[in-house]
Order: sequence, then C-alpha cells, then structure tokens
Amino acid sequence: MIAEIISIGDELTSGQRLDTNSQWLSQRLGDMGIRTVFHTTVADDLEANIHVFQQAATRADLIISTGGLGPTADDLTRSAVATAFDKALIFDEDSFTHIIELFRKRGREMPDRNRVQAEFPEGSIIVPNPEGSAPGFWLDVTRTGRGPSHVVALPGVPAEMHQMFFQTLESEIFQRLGGQKRVIVHKTIHCFGAGESDIEQRLPDLVRRGRQPSVGITASKATITLRISAEGPDIEACEEKIAPTAQTIHECLGNLIFGEDGMTLEEVVIDRLTNRGESVAVLDAVTGGILGQWLFAADPAGLHFSGGSTLRPPTPSQDAASLSDDSADAPLTAAELAEQTRVQWGANWGLAFAKVNESNSPLPEVEIAATNGERVATERFTFAAHTAIQLPRAAKQALNFLRLMLEN
Repeated sequence: MIAEIISIGDELTSGQRLDTNSQWLSQRLGDMGIRTVFHTTVADDLEANIHVFQQAATRADLIISTGGLGPTADDLTRSAVATAFDKALIFDEDSFTHIIELFRKRGREMPDRNRVQAEFPEGSIIVPNPEGSAPGFWLDVTRTGRGPSHVVALPGVPAEMHQMFFQTLESEIFQRLGGQKRVIVHKTIHCFGAGESDIEQRLPDLVRRGRQPSVGITASKATITLRISAEGPDIEACEEKIAPTAQTIHECLGNLIFGEDGMTLEEVVIDRLTNRGESVAVLDAVTGGILGQWLFAADPAGLHFSGGSTLRPPTPSQDAASLSDDSADAPLTAAELAEQTRVQWGANWGLAFAKVNESNSPLPEVEIAATNGERVATERFTFAAHTAIQLPRAAKQALNFLRLMLEN
C-alpha cells in the first residue's frame, strides 16, 4: 500500500507555519508498514484542492489530508473531495448534534456557519472527533482495473488529528490491510570525516534504487547519515534483514562511523569517557563556545565534562594561542594549551583548538590538540565549509579527534 499525505492551508504554502502533521502521519503509517511516497501541500484554493485530490487518487492507495474542515469560507476540503469524485454533500444529523453539544458544554452558542461541518461527501464513513467540532471522513474512490483509493480527511489541529488517528483511523486501516500488519524499521548509522559522495563510493553498491533493504544517505552539518530501511511482519524480521547490511557498512567505513540511531558526537565522547571513568576540559578559540555547549548538554551532571574556556576567534593580525597568556614570550601551541586546560580544570583530558593564521595559507587553518598528560596528539585541518556550517563542522572535528584518541 502506497500513501500520500496532503496538507492544506495558506499558512503552510506561505511558509508562516511548519507542516508537522505530514511528518507525524508518515511515522505512524511507517509503524504499520505503509510507505508514504508523496507529501503534497496545497493552499486554500478550491480548484487547486480538486486537482490535488484527483491526482493523488491516481497514484496512492491511501490518501490522508489534514486541514480545511473548519466552518469558515476558506475551509474547502469537503467541497473539494465531493467535486473531485463527483459526490453530493450529505448532511449528517448525528454529527450536527455532536457539534451543538460540544458548543453547549463549552458555554457557547453555535454559530450557524458551523452547520457545514456536518456535511460529508456521499458514501463517506464519518471519523468522529471527540473533542473538536470538525469530524473527519473516509471515502473509497473506485479506480478502473485496480482496487479503490482510500481518501481520509482529518482536521489540521494536531491534538485532534492524533486522537482521531489512534481511536478510529488506525484500526480501520489495519482492517483494510486484511489484518496483516506489517512494520517498517529504520536503522541509522552516523559518520564524520568524509563527504557524502566519498562515503557512497566506499560502499559496494549499497545505495542503489530497488535494493532491499534500502540504504539512503543524507548530510547535515558535515555529519553523514546512512539510513537502512526494511519491511516485514514484525520488528524482529526487519532487524534480521538489516543486520547484514549494517555489518557491511561498518566493515567498509571503519572508524568513520561514530554512532547509530540518533547518537551525536558529543554523546559518543561522553559515553567513551564514562566507560573509562575519565573527564575532559576544553579551550575553544574557534566556535565561540559551541563545543562546550554540546558537551554540557550531553553531560548535564558534570561528571565527565569538567568545564572549559572560550576565546574570541582571532583577527588576521592575532594568534588565538597568544590570547591565553599575555606574559608569554611566544604564543602557546595547541598542545601546550590542551595541557594547561587539563591541569586548570582538574580533568583527565585537555582538548584545545584554535585558528592558525599564516600569510601563505589561502584558507585559515585550525589546530586541534588533545592530551591526558602522557599522550599528546595534534592535527591541523583547513577551515573550509559553507559559512552556515563552518562553526558546527569545526566543533565536530575537535570532538571526533578526541573520540578517536579515546577509542585507540
């Protein structure tokens, strides 16, 4: 079964409000083994709505729309669906009684305009809305040479839509599936240290259309995520399908992989420190404190992130290291700063990173150093990325550097 979700409203197409309903419904349908292939967003325009529903019925077995079921002139869903599939609008007395009673309980008189919320396309099954004035409906649309397209209209208010999905819609969909519940399971593997295309080249034909289980690849602020998806009768069957692919990815990418299933680099670093019974302190002269903020969030109790210092990134005529010790005859190296930070905060590890300004370098460089008082390592990397992700990428570079030291 292929699904399409239609989100309706000028506030969505204008960008004034984010569509979270489509995300939520896609996740719930995925839990039932239904793949959502299309997300459509349409304004409060009758002709556009009619076209969208007609098109969706040609390509999706299940269509769920949210929004447009209110009482005002711009609430067009019921009229759009009725027109799209040549159905009359039928008044339902029981739904109207519910709406009147809802207003009475709230101590309000029902406006005449709300009567329209008790009208539904002919042949619909009504989806009750226990705590709202906008009932939904389910309409089966016949298609030549194949099964019907199931069109479901729900209100756009998330709390009402969630309640209606769990109380009525979920079981109805399950029955339409013939009681054969299936699930879709996703596993994510997170990488850092190589680009998206670079990582794809290292994998033996895994990111290929039509492959089962499927493998998708996305990039977000220099973190590359591989998503393995499998469908089956239960979670265990899906995990069994996923396991060999996950093992292949680990074998191919090695220590480029830092975590799985939503783990961040800072959480992984804190986890490694926890396992070792150690702590870290940082000196950040690059990102303005991003590194410390991330570690603080990952270790709010302060058991493994001892603290640190933040210095303003240098101007071209300054050296970040020199800002830490005005009395020094020469700027401190990153390794010296890391040791100084470790001692100052009483931590097992010191981590320092700062820009290195050299006139012969076309791009600024960043030097990272980590030490536990016995081992010390440094690394330089070019501070080059899209301006929107330069600072998060630099912070991740420092965290990944420490992660590799802790793992080795």
